[in-house]
Parts: sequence; structure tokens; C-alpha cells
Amino acid sequence: MSALCDGRVVVVTGAGRGLGRAHALAFAAQGARVVVNDLDVALDGTPDTPRPTGAPAPGPRSGGAAAAVAAEIRAAGGDAIAHGGDIATTDGAASLVTTALHAYGRLDTLVNNAGFLRDRMLVNLDEDDWDAVLRVHLKGHFLTLRHAAAHWRAEAKAGRMPAARVVNTSSGAGLLGSLGQANYSAAKAGIVALTLVAAAELARYGVHVNAIAPAARTRMTRHTFAETMAAPATGFDAMAPENVSPLVVWLGSTASQGVTGRVFETEGGRITVMDGWRPGPTADHGTRRTPAEAGEAVRRLLADATPPGPVYGT
Repeated sequence: MSALCDGRVVVVTGAGRGLGRAHALAFAAQGARVVVNDLDVALDGTPDTPRPTGAPAPGPRSGGAAAAVAAEIRAAGGDAIAHGGDIATTDGAASLVTTALHAYGRLDTLVNNAGFLRDRMLVNLDEDDWDAVLRVHLKGHFLTLRHAAAHWRAEAKAGRMPAARVVNTSSGAGLLGSLGQANYSAAKAGIVALTLVAAAELARYGVHVNAIAPAARTRMTRHTFAETMAAPATGFDAMAPENVSPLVVWLGSTASQGVTGRVFETEGGRITVMDGWRPGPTADHGTRRTPAEAGEAVRRLLADATPPGPVYGT
């Protein structure tokens, strides 16, 4: 009996730890050949192990965390290689795609997972922390998606229609907002919009694009939400990152044919299809309102509207 991803080549970014590592291992267990990407940085994106002055930056085939996960997959009988490039640069994102093509001759699935945190309350959030988080999450998703999509478009135009899949990683913070995480929330909300546009634009090339908003215990959550993320002494560990990976593997396989442009919340054994922004109560005055009339209309509409969801951390 064949496994779900036999013959597929899968790239997972940020796969040295946490969710990315769990995804890489799960894909390999289902027969995929995996390119394990990780830049091997600290939680805030700074080098995990400072390099000596003048030492070169790590190359695309280096990266201790990525290499360790690739070795773990091979030790279990799977096939994987490491990629240590920075996917938030054009060269790094391009090399990620070419690494898969040179090593395995194809690319079938891209899982965008890489990211880090620089949490501050809004009034204390400086420009560098804003830019760094938007760069790794939102720009990192865009660049890898752009280079993979260019390959798949070329394949489709050459008469080799792909059955390609992209799984992006948003967050509950991107759907509802999160106190102390304005940069992260904005980036994750942008990933949802990017997913919807990519799904519409790339459908003609055989590419399905979806996003997940996972809740799991990782470096990014175990301190911020320490009580929620704590592992239980016994029983089902709902916050284990391995719980999220089955959905990611399914979305990354051909079994998900016809499922695209969707966002799924996933936690433990729960999967929720998110409806996104939908029109709510509406009032048409038929002509321009005065400010007072606009305010009166808003008050009436809000009385009939569903209250907004809670902000994370409240």
C-alpha cells in the first residue's frame, strides 16, 4: 500500500525545530523526499551561535538544525537534505527551489513555516523590530512562493501540469490580533491575504494554496502562553506540534485536490474552517450622510452584528 506522499518532493521552511520539524518528519513518514530549510537563528532572529568577526555567513547547504533534522529523517529510512539559506532574500528563496530541483528533479509541495518573534507593546515597538518580523514572515512567504510558482508556471506552459501544493502558516494572532504582537499579527494577517490571492492566480497552473493557523507548543509560544502550552502529566498532549502536521501533510498531498484558498485553524485534534471577513449588517441611506447620521447608522448596525472575537492575551 503506497503512502500518501510517495514520489513527492516537499520543501519545509523553518524546519529545524517545532512545527517545521514535525511537518518534515511527517512528510517523510508518508514517503516524501524533503528539503529541510532552517537558518538556525535564535527566537528573535539573531544568530543562535555568534560567528567570529569576519567569518562568512552560513551557506545554503549548511545550518546545524536543518542538518540534524535531515539526518534524523535519513536515519529513519527516509530521504532528506538540508538547506541553510535565508528565505527572506531573493537569492535564498531561489536557492531553496533550485536545491530541490537539483537534488530530486522536481518540486511538488512548499510549506512556508519559518519565522521568529520580537514582541513589544505598540508604543515600545521600534522600526527595526517591525521590519524584521514582517521580513521573515510575510516577505519570506512571498519570496519562496514567488520562486516556486515561477517553476510551476513554466512546467504548466511546457505541458507538464503540476499537482502542486502550498501550505502557508498564519496564526490566531493574524485572525484576531494579539496583545504585544502588532508586528507578528500584521505579518500573519498579510499571509492570509497573500494565500487568497495566490490561490486565485495560480489555479490555472495546477497549484493549490491554503493556510493554517496552528496552536502548538514551540519556541515561539511556550513562553508567551506558558500556562496554555504546558504539557500535561498524563493523557493527550493537545499542544504537541505533531498534532498539526497530519493536516499539513494532507493539504500537501494530491488527496487535497479541489481544496484551495482556505484557512484552517488547527489545535490538538480540532480542525476549523475559518470563514474570514463576510458582509454583516448593512444600511444604505441612498445619499450622503452627515457625520451624525453615519454615527447613528453604525450604532444600529453594531446592535445587530456579531461581537468581535477576543484579542489573544486578553
